[in-house]
Amino acid sequence: MTRLGVLALLATSLSVVSPRLATAQWVEEPGSGWAALTIYHQATNRVFDPDGGRMDFPGRGRSVTTAAFGTVAWGLVPGVDAWAQLPVQRLWFRDPTGERSASGLGDLRLYLRGAPLRFLDLDAPVAVRVGVKLPVGDFDVGTDLLPLGDGQRDWEALLEVGRSFHPRPGYGMVWLGYRWREPSEPGWVELGNEWIIYAAAGGEVGPVTLKGAVDGWYGSPPILNGVRAKGAEREILRVSPSLQLSLGPGELEVGGRIPVAGRNLPAGAEVVLGYFVRLGGDD
Repeated sequence: MTRLGVLALLATSLSVVSPRLATAQWVEEPGSGWAALTIYHQATNRVFDPDGGRMDFPGRGRSVTTAAFGTVAWGLVPGVDAWAQLPVQRLWFRDPTGERSASGLGDLRLYLRGAPLRFLDLDAPVAVRVGVKLPVGDFDVGTDLLPLGDGQRDWEALLEVGRSFHPRPGYGMVWLGYRWREPSEPGWVELGNEWIIYAAAGGEVGPVTLKGAVDGWYGSPPILNGVRAKGAEREILRVSPSLQLSLGPGELEVGGRIPVAGRNLPAGAEVVLGYFVRLGGDD
């Protein structure tokens, strides 16, 4: 299995943090925030090839990935909040050469988000978010263990726009961003920069909130072993239906992520289970 093939097993790593609907572009007030735990599980023997078609993993391999993402957001000052996200992952892969697995922490993501129009006394759900991904997860593709991170730093900037249809129980949002990926080995291993998108809409139907989302990223060719590897770009586009209902002090979300297009990433659907709770404030 190639170095890029091993990296492709990290497909469950979120390119866009996907918060509960109430937190989207509406920046958290000082002294309040939210916490969420989201679990993703994918088991597949299919992968998107470099041309966007679906094929079996080479050697009829099979990957099983389970990742739990803990995310916390907190309002710092009026118009500015901060987010932190850390995953715990278990990766497993089998092909004719044997089985490989790894478990542990993934890479840490930190964000600052601001509502620029608020400083002009305009109450509009528009936000700008900037962030960094720090290499925490083990990264050593020279062993039989699968890497839990990408082994390098990323920088992100996103524009977030949303709308609430209050008093009707509905909302919509669109995010567009760009990820700059620092090299892990300058001139030899440089993952491609990526455009990232996220769009969602939802509304209440009785005691249940229904939500539909589309997310994805589109990468430029990486540099592998000192060569610009055209055709090795990582791309994915997924649809994510889910439902949410009140449970205890927070809300439970059950759904899935279904890949509809991609290149050089696993092509299996994921089961998603999450729990969201408000922190601080008057709630």
